[in-house]
Amino acid sequence: MNNDSTKWKTLSSEYLFNDTWLTARKDRCERPNGKIVDPYYVFEFPTWVTGVAITNDGKIILVKQYRHALGEICIETPGGCVDATDSNLDEAIQRELLEETGYAFDTVTYLGRTSPNPSTNNNLMHMYLLQGGKKVQDQDLDPNEDIEVLLISFEELKQLLERKEIVQAMHVTAIFYALMKLGKMKIEM
Repeated sequence: MNNDSTKWKTLSSEYLFNDTWLTARKDRCERPNGKIVDPYYVFEFPTWVTGVAITNDGKIILVKQYRHALGEICIETPGGCVDATDSNLDEAIQRELLEETGYAFDTVTYLGRTSPNPSTNNNLMHMYLLQGGKKVQDQDLDPNEDIEVLLISFEELKQLLERKEIVQAMHVTAIFYALMKLGKMKIEM
């Protein structure tokens, strides 16, 4: 469904805040019916990648870290921001997994994209399935990262999902697509 006749026209934009991890802008827009929407606030974030990573012996790699905005320690799929030095999304996810977990992978499969909130955020998260993981180095974490690597079975992953212990919605989405790709979850219509 891509109907250009419903798109809004941006008449002007004013940046209210601009920093490394967050840019906030105020747009003045015109809807197709001529109605002006002013203000409309947009948060600009970098492009993100995340991966459902599986070791060569069939374990799923998750990460556990403190998330200050929520004030909780969260279990997540590894990933992060696409850097300017990454030549493409595949390279970005492989770099992020190597830095956060120390694992490199034989195969990298693109699963698609998801939006954190298309009404306010302009960025996307690109989801991957990585298989054949081997530990090749120690973690290479950013100064503010403190990440514990978890190696779990598919059964343990299902239990985490059933208990709703993975709260990052985009990561749950990535797990959903990975399980479908692996044939471990079927949807009946």
